Amino acid sequence: MNEEQTTILLADDDPNDVFLMKRAFKRAGYCNLLQVVQNGEEAVSYLVGDGCFQDRASFPLPSLVLLDLKMPRKSGLEVLKWIRSQNSGLRRVPVVVLTSSKQPVDVDRAYELGANSYLVKPVTFEKLLELVRTVNHYWMGVCTRPDISKLI
Repeated sequence: MNEEQTTILLADDDPNDVFLMKRAFKRAGYCNLLQVVQNGEEAVSYLVGDGCFQDRASFPLPSLVLLDLKMPRKSGLEVLKWIRSQNSGLRRVPVVVLTSSKQPVDVDRAYELGANSYLVKPVTFEKLLELVRTVNHYWMGVCTRPDISKLI
């Protein structure tokens, strides 16, 4: 599996959560998989290869998007709705909502908009590390994903 086929895009505006995710990915041995954007608009720009994300060698299409719901500029739900509305193959990229919200309305809305999974951020680092390993094992190992070379 090459680098492009294993990129994970993390969209999260909380610097503490991003730091912990990067640390968990590094500890799990997957640090080369992670690309990070800080808000919903950056997530969309990354996915279309716009602006500073034009270089696909540096910013490859992700095989998976980890999406926080509560972000500025465009919420995670708005990004999810945008992804699923695309006429290109981009709409097939798996999206896992990774958020602190346990609110049933958020869970229901995320699935209505096409989320592939909904995960609540763990409160301890050890649980986060376990979550990162589980996500990687399932989405990058067990699961058959769409061919991202034909997405756009």
